[in-house]
Amino acid sequence: MENEIQETQPSVRRTLEIEIQELRDDLLYLGSMVEKQILGAVDSLKQRDLVSSQKIIDTDFEINRNRYAIEEKVMIAIATQQPMAHDLRLLASILEISGELERMGDYAKGIATISLRMKDEPLLKPLIDIPVMAQKGADMLHRALTAFINEDIEVARAIPEEDDVVDSLYAQVYRELTAFIMQDPTTIKRANWLLWVAHNLERVSDRVTNICERTIFSATGEMRETVSKNLG
Repeated sequence: MENEIQETQPSVRRTLEIEIQELRDDLLYLGSMVEKQILGAVDSLKQRDLVSSQKIIDTDFEINRNRYAIEEKVMIAIATQQPMAHDLRLLASILEISGELERMGDYAKGIATISLRMKDEPLLKPLIDIPVMAQKGADMLHRALTAFINEDIEVARAIPEEDDVVDSLYAQVYRELTAFIMQDPTTIKRANWLLWVAHNLERVSDRVTNICERTIFSATGEMRETVSKNLG
């Protein structure tokens, strides 16, 4: 009987390791989808490509579907494999991060929706800082997910400091759009559209800091905010 238990334990461990690796792969795939959505939504807005904007909105369904598939796999692993300590923290973090990615996908969908609402109206101003915000947020996201997979605590602690760059860009966009409104109140609608785009991108970087916090928690058991955030 004792020998049977000893043989079963390594088998269960191998199964759990396989399931965790599959979940890591699923998380990276979901992250790559979200990165493309963020960059694609802003590019579609910049190019005034309404067809591409609609594709961004349609693809959000796939992001949601993948997120819930990850959630189901995590719950099954917890229920059937009885993970302990580090593995349990890792699974809980994967569950949380998949939710963060789904929310980022919503931000991209929101940008695409704004693009469609604008229809044929021209942009109030050329997009300069907004594409930079999108690129920065996507880059931060990519590196944050890589840090999570590698359990790289140093990188996870460093990335949130870059949120200040995104915040500064958002403040710059806000100042410029406010100036347009003050000079010509009839531009308020078009200014608000771009302000919401910038707002969504600013929230992306905030969500990235949550992923970094989860990386630290998964690796060390320590859970504390890396930077102050206001996600609303």
